[in-house]
Amino acid sequence: MVRATQNRLYALIGTFTLTLAANAGWSQSLTWLGTLGGTESEATGVSADGSVVVGFVRFSGEARAFRWTQGGGMQQIPNTLGGTQSRAYGVSADGTVVVGWAFDSSFNTRAFRWTQATGMQDLGTLGGSLSFASGVSADGSVVVGYAWNASNQYRAFRWTQATGMQDLGTLGGNYGWAYGVSADGAVVVGRAADPNGYTRAFRWQNGVMQDLGTLGGDWSYAVAASADGTVVVGVAYDASRRQRAFRWTQVGGMQDLGTLGGASGWASGVSADGAVVVGTTINNANQYRAFRWTQAGGIEDLSQTYASLLANGSTLNGAAAVSPDGRYIVGWGYNAATNRNEGYLLDTGPRCTAHSGDVDNNGCVDDADLLAVLFAFGNSGSNLGREDVNCDGTVDDADLLTVLFNFGGGC
Repeated sequence: MVRATQNRLYALIGTFTLTLAANAGWSQSLTWLGTLGGTESEATGVSADGSVVVGFVRFSGEARAFRWTQGGGMQQIPNTLGGTQSRAYGVSADGTVVVGWAFDSSFNTRAFRWTQATGMQDLGTLGGSLSFASGVSADGSVVVGYAWNASNQYRAFRWTQATGMQDLGTLGGNYGWAYGVSADGAVVVGRAADPNGYTRAFRWQNGVMQDLGTLGGDWSYAVAASADGTVVVGVAYDASRRQRAFRWTQVGGMQDLGTLGGASGWASGVSADGAVVVGTTINNANQYRAFRWTQAGGIEDLSQTYASLLANGSTLNGAAAVSPDGRYIVGWGYNAATNRNEGYLLDTGPRCTAHSGDVDNNGCVDDADLLAVLFAFGNSGSNLGREDVNCDGTVDDADLLTVLFNFGGGC
């Protein structure tokens, strides 16, 4: 059966080559988000389906929060707190709730929660005059960030409509900042001072703040958490006091994700299952580059992986967030077409889901599926699509055999 199938494949290769090549690129795209007439922009958050992106634009030193949609493009979020500057840093899964900070009429920085219906809602402080919101739960009901207390010390907070701002405490020192939150709002991550005054990454849950340690140095902070809060990512010093991107789990502790040849890196986003991490690192030419890390593929330069989507001279310099399914990545880069730094939305295509050999997902395991696997045979990495039938990070004999064993199924 295998020999007969292979003979058929040789005859079909010429027919299917162009079709498969076209299909491979259908789901990948790069969108530069623009600047609203400003000098540059950064994207900081993305909705679950990639249809909404938030961030900020710079206008001659001043920042303005924006919300971008597939249908409406980039629109400034009006500052209804009385000031001029604002930045957006987080967005709910459905894209309807945006959080960040904005100046009030007294030029104090205040955490805000925005919806189309309410506009900017001032979330208050912990007794001082300043506050900043940096993360939001999937349903938009829980906001985290940091604020001054009555002693003008920064403290991490967790906010809900019912409780207002809750001071999450510290690790024994006198300051703390919260940056990320789990999908259900139960786990908060950030950084706080320990009794010796060192800044340490923390994971907070049910009133308990856990010190996540370092990579051998004396400093760390956590930026984002997986949907259930069991995976945390951020940045920490190693023994040589180099800033390194990390991925933390309760069992494995902190894992150094490496760099692209340079000394430093920062992790800033993680998928819902904790399998995909994005951030910014330095390459061997001492340039900032957006990265993606997976267990199978390790750390990769997004400018190289998606070079076909970039015009000559354009680069993806940093990644700030990733959608829950790991598909959509946002950040900032250099757009050679406009000669400016801009926020971007990168659609990497559907993530791999193990299946029975129907590569093109048309309900029938047939010649097209065999061809797809053969053309991708030997490839490895985190962006293989459905050709990696068993989702082990490599297109190999196991994938081909699965297609062969199920050949004709559903047809």
